[in-house]
Amino acid sequence: MKATTISPLRRMRNKVPEVTLLFWIIKMMSTTVGETAADFLNTHVQLGLTGTSLVMGALLVIALVLQVRAKRYAPPIYWLTVVLASVVGTLITDNITDHFGVALAVSTSVFTVALMLVFASWYSRERTLSIHHVDSLPRELYYWLAILTSFALGTAAGDWFAEALQMGYGNAALLFGGAIALVAAAHDVFKVSAVPSFWLAYILTRPFGASLGDLLSQPHTNGGLGLGTTVTSALFLASIVGLVGYLTISAQRSRAKDYA
Repeated sequence: MKATTISPLRRMRNKVPEVTLLFWIIKMMSTTVGETAADFLNTHVQLGLTGTSLVMGALLVIALVLQVRAKRYAPPIYWLTVVLASVVGTLITDNITDHFGVALAVSTSVFTVALMLVFASWYSRERTLSIHHVDSLPRELYYWLAILTSFALGTAAGDWFAEALQMGYGNAALLFGGAIALVAAAHDVFKVSAVPSFWLAYILTRPFGASLGDLLSQPHTNGGLGLGTTVTSALFLASIVGLVGYLTISAQRSRAKDYA
Protein backbone atom coordinates (compact mmCIF):
# COMPACT_ATOMS: atom_id res chain seq x y z
CA MET A 1 0.00 0.00 0.00
CA LYS A 2 1.25 3.45 -0.87
CA ALA A 3 2.16 5.94 1.80
CA THR A 4 -0.18 8.82 2.51
CA THR A 5 1.41 12.25 2.87
CA ILE A 6 0.77 13.82 6.25
CA SER A 7 1.72 17.20 7.67
CA PRO A 8 4.95 17.61 9.71
CA LEU A 9 2.88 18.49 12.82
CA ARG A 10 0.74 15.34 12.60
CA ARG A 11 3.81 13.25 11.78
CA MET A 12 5.38 14.46 15.05
CA ARG A 13 2.25 13.59 17.04
CA ASN A 14 1.66 10.23 15.37
CA LYS A 15 3.44 7.38 17.14
CA VAL A 16 3.71 4.95 14.22
CA PRO A 17 5.68 5.13 10.95
CA GLU A 18 4.40 6.02 7.52
CA VAL A 19 3.64 3.02 5.32
CA THR A 20 6.50 2.63 2.86
CA LEU A 21 8.27 -0.30 1.20
CA LEU A 22 10.74 -0.43 4.10
CA PHE A 23 7.83 -0.65 6.53
CA TRP A 24 6.56 -3.81 4.85
CA ILE A 25 10.04 -5.34 4.55
CA ILE A 26 10.78 -4.86 8.25
CA LYS A 27 7.28 -6.01 9.20
CA MET A 28 7.69 -9.21 7.20
CA MET A 29 11.10 -9.92 8.72
CA SER A 30 9.81 -9.23 12.23
CA THR A 31 7.10 -11.84 11.73
CA THR A 32 9.71 -14.36 10.60
CA VAL A 33 11.82 -13.55 13.67
CA GLY A 34 8.75 -14.02 15.83
CA GLU A 35 8.38 -17.57 14.56
CA THR A 36 12.05 -18.60 14.65
CA ALA A 37 13.04 -16.74 17.85
CA ALA A 38 10.21 -18.36 19.82
CA ASP A 39 11.37 -21.79 18.67
CA PHE A 40 15.02 -20.92 19.38
CA LEU A 41 14.36 -19.77 22.97
CA ASN A 42 12.02 -22.67 23.63
CA THR A 43 14.29 -25.47 22.41
CA HIS A 44 17.92 -24.30 22.04
CA VAL A 45 18.08 -22.05 25.11
CA GLN A 46 15.85 -24.60 26.87
CA LEU A 47 13.66 -22.03 28.58
CA GLY A 48 10.65 -24.15 27.77
CA LEU A 49 7.39 -22.81 26.47
CA THR A 50 6.25 -21.41 29.81
CA GLY A 51 9.61 -19.85 30.67
CA THR A 52 9.96 -18.32 27.21
CA SER A 53 6.43 -16.91 27.45
CA LEU A 54 7.10 -15.27 30.82
CA VAL A 55 10.42 -13.73 29.77
CA MET A 56 9.20 -12.42 26.43
CA GLY A 57 5.92 -11.22 27.92
CA ALA A 58 7.83 -9.16 30.50
CA LEU A 59 10.08 -7.70 27.80
CA LEU A 60 7.04 -6.78 25.70
CA VAL A 61 5.48 -4.94 28.64
CA ILE A 62 8.70 -2.95 29.13
CA ALA A 63 8.86 -2.12 25.42
CA LEU A 64 5.21 -1.04 25.40
CA VAL A 65 5.80 1.28 28.36
CA LEU A 66 8.74 2.86 26.52
CA GLN A 67 6.68 3.17 23.34
CA VAL A 68 3.71 4.76 25.11
CA ARG A 69 5.95 7.18 27.04
CA ALA A 70 7.77 8.30 23.90
CA LYS A 71 6.75 11.75 22.70
CA ARG A 72 7.02 10.89 19.03
CA TYR A 73 7.70 8.00 16.66
CA ALA A 74 11.11 6.52 17.52
CA PRO A 75 12.12 3.72 15.10
CA PRO A 76 14.22 1.65 17.57
CA ILE A 77 11.50 1.59 20.25
CA TYR A 78 8.67 1.06 17.79
CA TRP A 79 10.28 -1.83 15.91
CA LEU A 80 11.55 -3.45 19.11
CA THR A 81 7.94 -3.48 20.29
CA VAL A 82 6.81 -5.00 16.99
CA VAL A 83 9.42 -7.77 17.14
CA LEU A 84 8.54 -8.59 20.76
CA ALA A 85 4.82 -8.53 19.96
CA SER A 86 5.54 -10.94 17.12
CA VAL A 87 7.35 -13.34 19.46
CA VAL A 88 4.65 -13.10 22.15
CA GLY A 89 1.88 -13.53 19.58
CA THR A 90 3.55 -16.73 18.43
CA LEU A 91 3.87 -17.92 22.03
CA ILE A 92 0.20 -17.23 22.76
CA THR A 93 -0.83 -19.55 19.95
CA ASP A 94 1.80 -22.15 20.87
CA ASN A 95 0.59 -22.21 24.48
CA ILE A 96 -3.03 -22.62 23.45
CA THR A 97 -2.09 -25.44 21.07
CA ASP A 98 0.48 -27.29 23.18
CA HIS A 99 -0.80 -26.77 26.72
CA PHE A 100 -4.55 -26.83 26.11
CA GLY A 101 -4.75 -28.97 22.98
CA VAL A 102 -6.87 -26.45 21.05
CA ALA A 103 -6.98 -27.27 17.34
CA LEU A 104 -5.38 -24.71 15.04
CA ALA A 105 -8.63 -24.34 13.09
CA VAL A 106 -10.40 -23.40 16.32
CA SER A 107 -7.72 -20.96 17.49
CA THR A 108 -7.66 -19.36 14.04
CA SER A 109 -11.41 -18.81 14.26
CA VAL A 110 -11.24 -17.52 17.84
CA PHE A 111 -8.46 -15.03 17.06
CA THR A 112 -10.33 -13.87 13.95
CA VAL A 113 -13.36 -13.05 16.07
CA ALA A 114 -11.16 -11.46 18.75
CA LEU A 115 -9.49 -9.19 16.19
CA MET A 116 -12.86 -8.18 14.75
CA LEU A 117 -14.00 -7.25 18.27
CA VAL A 118 -10.84 -5.18 18.80
CA PHE A 119 -11.48 -3.27 15.58
CA ALA A 120 -15.17 -2.83 16.42
CA SER A 121 -14.39 -1.47 19.88
CA TRP A 122 -11.62 0.77 18.51
CA TYR A 123 -13.87 2.25 15.82
CA SER A 124 -16.82 2.61 18.17
CA ARG A 125 -14.72 4.70 20.56
CA GLU A 126 -12.45 6.62 18.17
CA ARG A 127 -14.40 6.60 14.88
CA THR A 128 -11.25 5.74 12.94
CA LEU A 129 -8.90 2.80 12.40
CA SER A 130 -6.35 4.82 10.46
CA ILE A 131 -2.72 4.44 11.48
CA HIS A 132 -2.25 8.10 10.57
CA HIS A 133 -4.27 9.02 13.64
CA VAL A 134 -2.51 7.01 16.35
CA ASP A 135 -2.01 10.23 18.28
CA SER A 136 -3.62 9.57 21.67
CA LEU A 137 -3.18 6.98 24.42
CA PRO A 138 -6.45 5.08 23.75
CA ARG A 139 -5.71 4.86 20.02
CA GLU A 140 -2.18 3.70 20.66
CA LEU A 141 -3.35 0.99 23.07
CA TYR A 142 -5.96 -0.20 20.56
CA TYR A 143 -3.29 -0.18 17.86
CA TRP A 144 -0.95 -2.46 19.83
CA LEU A 145 -3.78 -4.73 20.94
CA ALA A 146 -4.76 -5.16 17.29
CA ILE A 147 -1.15 -5.91 16.35
CA LEU A 148 -0.68 -8.50 19.11
CA THR A 149 -3.97 -10.20 18.22
CA SER A 150 -3.07 -10.20 14.52
CA PHE A 151 0.25 -11.88 15.33
CA ALA A 152 -1.48 -14.62 17.31
CA LEU A 153 -4.03 -15.04 14.51
CA GLY A 154 -1.34 -15.15 11.84
CA THR A 155 0.63 -17.80 13.70
CA ALA A 156 -2.44 -20.00 14.10
CA ALA A 157 -3.48 -19.55 10.46
CA GLY A 158 0.04 -20.14 9.12
CA ASP A 159 0.53 -23.32 11.16
CA TRP A 160 -2.98 -24.51 10.30
CA PHE A 161 -2.41 -24.28 6.56
CA ALA A 162 1.21 -25.46 6.56
CA GLU A 163 0.96 -28.28 9.11
CA ALA A 164 -2.61 -29.30 9.96
CA LEU A 165 -3.77 -29.10 6.33
CA GLN A 166 -0.39 -30.50 5.20
CA MET A 167 0.07 -27.77 2.62
CA GLY A 168 3.77 -27.43 3.43
CA TYR A 169 5.70 -24.30 4.36
CA GLY A 170 6.58 -23.32 0.81
CA ASN A 171 3.04 -23.62 -0.51
CA ALA A 172 1.64 -21.81 2.53
CA ALA A 173 4.09 -18.94 1.96
CA LEU A 174 3.03 -18.75 -1.68
CA LEU A 175 -0.65 -18.78 -0.70
CA PHE A 176 -0.37 -15.93 1.80
CA GLY A 177 2.08 -14.03 -0.40
CA GLY A 178 -0.42 -14.24 -3.25
CA ALA A 179 -3.20 -13.01 -0.95
CA ILE A 180 -1.05 -9.98 -0.02
CA ALA A 181 -0.49 -9.26 -3.72
CA LEU A 182 -4.25 -9.40 -4.32
CA VAL A 183 -4.87 -6.91 -1.49
CA ALA A 184 -2.24 -4.57 -2.93
CA ALA A 185 -3.80 -4.86 -6.39
CA ALA A 186 -7.28 -4.18 -4.99
CA HIS A 187 -5.97 -1.01 -3.36
CA ASP A 188 -3.90 0.25 -6.28
CA VAL A 189 -6.09 -0.81 -9.21
CA PHE A 190 -9.61 -0.89 -7.82
CA LYS A 191 -9.06 1.91 -5.26
CA VAL A 192 -10.17 -0.09 -2.24
CA SER A 193 -9.91 2.13 0.85
CA ALA A 194 -6.44 2.38 2.40
CA VAL A 195 -7.55 1.49 5.95
CA PRO A 196 -9.03 -2.00 5.28
CA SER A 197 -6.32 -2.66 2.69
CA PHE A 198 -3.59 -1.88 5.21
CA TRP A 199 -5.01 -4.04 7.97
CA LEU A 200 -5.70 -6.97 5.65
CA ALA A 201 -2.13 -6.84 4.35
CA TYR A 202 -0.81 -6.44 7.89
CA ILE A 203 -2.70 -9.51 9.08
CA LEU A 204 -1.59 -11.60 6.09
CA THR A 205 2.10 -10.76 6.49
CA ARG A 206 2.07 -12.70 9.77
CA PRO A 207 1.20 -16.15 8.36
CA PHE A 208 3.39 -15.34 5.35
CA GLY A 209 6.34 -14.55 7.61
CA ALA A 210 5.63 -17.54 9.86
CA SER A 211 5.53 -19.91 6.88
CA LEU A 212 8.69 -18.34 5.43
CA GLY A 213 10.46 -18.65 8.78
CA ASP A 214 9.55 -22.33 9.07
CA LEU A 215 10.53 -22.93 5.44
CA LEU A 216 14.00 -21.50 6.08
CA SER A 217 14.62 -22.93 9.54
CA GLN A 218 13.00 -26.37 9.61
CA PRO A 219 15.05 -29.46 8.64
CA HIS A 220 14.67 -31.06 5.24
CA THR A 221 12.77 -33.97 6.79
CA ASN A 222 10.04 -31.50 7.86
CA GLY A 223 9.88 -29.81 4.47
CA GLY A 224 12.21 -26.90 5.29
CA LEU A 225 15.55 -25.71 3.93
CA GLY A 226 17.45 -26.64 7.07
CA LEU A 227 19.06 -23.29 7.97
CA GLY A 228 18.03 -23.71 11.59
CA THR A 229 16.38 -21.24 13.95
CA THR A 230 19.71 -19.76 15.08
CA VAL A 231 20.91 -18.78 11.62
CA THR A 232 17.48 -17.64 10.45
CA SER A 233 16.83 -15.53 13.54
CA ALA A 234 20.31 -13.96 13.45
CA LEU A 235 20.08 -13.19 9.72
CA PHE A 236 16.72 -11.45 9.97
CA LEU A 237 17.53 -9.67 13.24
CA ALA A 238 20.72 -8.24 11.70
CA SER A 239 18.74 -7.06 8.69
CA ILE A 240 16.11 -5.44 10.93
CA VAL A 241 18.77 -3.66 13.01
CA GLY A 242 20.41 -2.29 9.88
CA LEU A 243 17.16 -1.02 8.38
CA VAL A 244 15.95 0.46 11.67
CA GLY A 245 19.29 2.24 12.01
CA TYR A 246 18.75 3.74 8.57
CA LEU A 247 15.21 4.82 9.50
CA THR A 248 16.47 6.39 12.73
CA ILE A 249 18.98 8.54 10.87
CA SER A 250 16.34 9.48 8.28
CA ALA A 251 13.85 10.45 11.02
CA GLN A 252 16.43 12.66 12.73
CA ARG A 253 17.18 14.43 9.45
CA SER A 254 13.46 14.87 8.76
CA ARG A 255 12.88 16.45 12.19
CA ALA A 256 15.85 18.76 11.63
CA LYS A 257 14.26 19.96 8.38
CA ASP A 258 10.89 20.49 10.11
CA TYR A 259 12.52 22.71 12.71
CA ALA A 260 14.66 24.57 10.16
